[in-house]
Amino acid sequence: MRRIALAVLLLVVVLSALLAWRLHLQAAEARAPAGGSGEIEGTDIDLASRVGARILEQRVKKGEAVRRGDLLVALDCADPAAALAEAEARLVAARAQAAAAGSSVEASRRQREAAVAGQLAARAQADALVAQRDAAKRQASRLEALGSDVTTSSRDLTRASAEGLEGQTRAALAQANASEQQAAAAVVAIRASGAQAVAAEAQMKTAEATAARARLLVEECQVRAPLDAVVEDLPHEPGELVQAGQPLVRLVELSEVKATFYLPNAELAAARPGGHATVVADAWPGERFEGVVRTVALQAEFTPRNIQTRTDRDRLVYPVEVWVANPQGKLRPGMPVQVSLPAAGR
Repeated sequence: MRRIALAVLLLVVVLSALLAWRLHLQAAEARAPAGGSGEIEGTDIDLASRVGARILEQRVKKGEAVRRGDLLVALDCADPAAALAEAEARLVAARAQAAAAGSSVEASRRQREAAVAGQLAARAQADALVAQRDAAKRQASRLEALGSDVTTSSRDLTRASAEGLEGQTRAALAQANASEQQAAAAVVAIRASGAQAVAAEAQMKTAEATAARARLLVEECQVRAPLDAVVEDLPHEPGELVQAGQPLVRLVELSEVKATFYLPNAELAAARPGGHATVVADAWPGERFEGVVRTVALQAEFTPRNIQTRTDRDRLVYPVEVWVANPQGKLRPGMPVQVSLPAAGR
């Protein structure tokens, strides 16, 4: 009996010790800051080209760090290069045609100005000749009225002078009319050359747009790094023919990384966007990384079928994203980390 009693007593002591230890762990857990375990993720960037071509060369390898602007992949773009040369040649021709059309407009304008000036000069000359003709006719009439007091030769000379001035007047008026017609024709030519200039300008703009597009496609033949990053994957090999839009390089940006962990419903008050967080990586146990809570999910990812008890509510978890500055690149994708949040209302 004594042995049974000792065994029962020992069992009670052990169970009491286990229960006490359990309660101690729960109390320690309640006092510990909110948080959870997560995994480091970088920002993946898939680079592709707008043109389909054969891969000529890969300048980088997987895991290699690259700087912004570094050439990563070169494509064989003979067709886009030829299209660019053709577009640039057409652009030169269109610019020359536009310049010629503009010169034609200017020449027509000058012709009109010259015709108007000629018309004004001819009108002025005709007016002067009309005045001289009228004076000569009046002089001839006076001489005719004097009769025998004036010699016949004087009367004939005056009459001939008036008739000559009459002919010159008609010629000056004809010249003025011709200049007027030339000015009208110059106006028509200005309108026609103006329309040609507008058409040439439109053709030049079309050629410029075509050349710009061809130049853009040629630039797409060289895939360059848009920022400082690390090469994560090269899905194709040199010599392969790739279609437009197919990923050629995958980069991962590590200057700022993300850790996603799951926070229980009871600790949700500690997580707020913009709040501080502390991240500890297994690979760097003695170092703490400061982070910022970026997002807190609005809905729980795991929900029991029936939420009836406090225990069921505590089983709800919410994804929380924490972004951590990583200038030295110590945190790498896939690293397990422990995230802690400052207590809030606990």
